[in-house]
Parts: sequence; C-alpha cells; structure tokens
Amino acid sequence: MLVLSSPSGAGKTTIARALLEADAGVQMSVSVTSREPRQGETDGEDYHFVDADRFKSMLDQDEFLEWAVVFDNSYGTPKEPVESALAKGLDVLFDIDWQGTEKLTKTSQKDLVTIFLLPPSASDLQDRLTQRAQDPPEIVQKRMAGASNEIQHWDDYDYVVVNRDVEESLAAVRAILDAERHKRDRQVGLAEFVRKLQHDL
Repeated sequence: MLVLSSPSGAGKTTIARALLEADAGVQMSVSVTSREPRQGETDGEDYHFVDADRFKSMLDQDEFLEWAVVFDNSYGTPKEPVESALAKGLDVLFDIDWQGTEKLTKTSQKDLVTIFLLPPSASDLQDRLTQRAQDPPEIVQKRMAGASNEIQHWDDYDYVVVNRDVEESLAAVRAILDAERHKRDRQVGLAEFVRKLQHDL
C-alpha cells in the first residue's frame, strides 16, 4: 500500500495519475466521499460519490480501512477492492490525508509505504489553488488555512518529496516504489528461490 499525501493543490493527484499511467503494477484506491462531485469528476473513477446517510451506513458496517472528515465532508477507503488488488500482487496507491494515513499506519504498518508531497512555497500553493478554478475564493482561503495543519504532519511519513517539478517528483516516487518492492520481505517466493540456488551450487 503506497500512500501519497499533501496539502490540497500541492500536486498529489497529478503525480498519482502519472504513476498509474507509467506503472501497470499499481492500482488506484478509489475513495468514497459524501461531497458533491466537482466539474469533470467521474463517479467510480475519481471518487465513489454517496450521500451522508449511505456513508454512515458503510461506516456502521465496518466497510472502510480508514476514514476521515475533511472540510466538512467525509472520505473513506473501502476495504474490499484494496484487499482484492493486494491478493493479486498489485500495489495499491492511496491519495489520502494525514488522518487517513495515521489510521492505516495503526492497522497495516507492515505493508505500508508513506510519501508526503510538499509545495515549493506558500505562494506557489496559493497560485495552484487559484488557477485550477474549481473552488470559490472562500474555499481557496479555507484550503490555504488547512495546508498549515496538513504540513505539520510531514514528519510522520517515511519519505518527503518537494514538488518543484512534476517530472522530477514522479521520478522520485517511482524510485521509492521500486526500492520498496525490492525489500527482502516483500519479494514473494524469494526464500524458496534462494534455497534452490543454494541447493544447485
């Protein structure tokens, strides 16, 4: 399980999409949310959009690996698709905030890699939030205020990438993923391979 977190507007969605295009071994975890879709978002692809009652029902039935309330909306990671993908040997990418990451760390630390993306500056973050024009000015200000709270959790993560350039940041994330895949305890069948190798020597 590979987590990408950042303050809103720091580029995690762009990098997540680029990683999915570049690596067939990675599958996106699609979160469930109670918020309304933004322009251009597709149900089932960007998020699973549900109303507040349906979200509460899923929560009551223990259907989430983690969940959190962000800017007055609920977000959660459904268990079943993640467990199914992991069972097939795929890596699962999570675009979640520090609250969700904290919960995953408590329940799944052994098979979890966490990366925090930082913007190069506060002014750059404000520019990105303003330029994407998906939210009214008051929401942009709310997100800027929330960024400070989000960023204070940077040192809870395994890796930190400052997103000065999307291509460089993507390369860094891919390098982290590649290194983590080569860890001894993540290589399925390695012990048997080594035993055979020793036997044949």
